[in-house]
Amino acid sequence: MDTTTQLRPTFLTQRELAELLRVPERTLEDWRLTTTGPPFLKFGRHVRYDVEDVLTWAREHRHG
Repeated sequence: MDTTTQLRPTFLTQRELAELLRVPERTLEDWRLTTTGPPFLKFGRHVRYDVEDVLTWAREHRHG
């Protein structure tokens, strides 16, 4: 495996993340405004979520 493959993150759109988490897209928008959701990136006006950041955030919010 070359280093390019190892360093290539996977970015999700808002729609893709909403489907993955099974929440409305509006919930993700609210979480961004209140900074309570997973970390996100902005590329111009485009919001993207790094899968690794989302998984880390989800683990931090695990109960039990």
